[in-house]
Amino acid sequence: MKIGLPRKQKGAVAIEFALVFLIFFAVFYGIVTYSLPLLLMQSFTQSTAEAVRRSVALDPSTPGYDTAVKTVATTELSRQLAWIPAALNFNVATDASATYVGGVLKVTINYPTSKLQQVIPFLNVPGIGQVPNLPATLTVSSSLQF
Repeated sequence: MKIGLPRKQKGAVAIEFALVFLIFFAVFYGIVTYSLPLLLMQSFTQSTAEAVRRSVALDPSTPGYDTAVKTVATTELSRQLAWIPAALNFNVATDASATYVGGVLKVTINYPTSKLQQVIPFLNVPGIGQVPNLPATLTVSSSLQF
């Protein structure tokens, strides 16, 4: 009895590779495109909370206390978010705000996701939609009543 090799399956490996590659690429692309917005949101949350915390340390008897509190908060945001690359076009002056009204300090960051499209290509996948599917603005806010 002669044991031979199985019949040749020309092209089977190429088809299997194409299917596995599509799945691998989809998972990899999802990880890469969602990790940057999640990293930014985590950094924004940390920086706004830290800006509010630093502002609490300011002496209330300081002349121009309202302005001083906002200045401390804005300075802290700039320091905390200095790591963000220039390609993301994040600007504390335009994307962040600090308000002090009625003894409540509120530090907010509103970062338009359209700025991310310059760095991450957004894909329109049939049946799924836009990937990554993000809101128009990444918004984070921290507040504290003095």
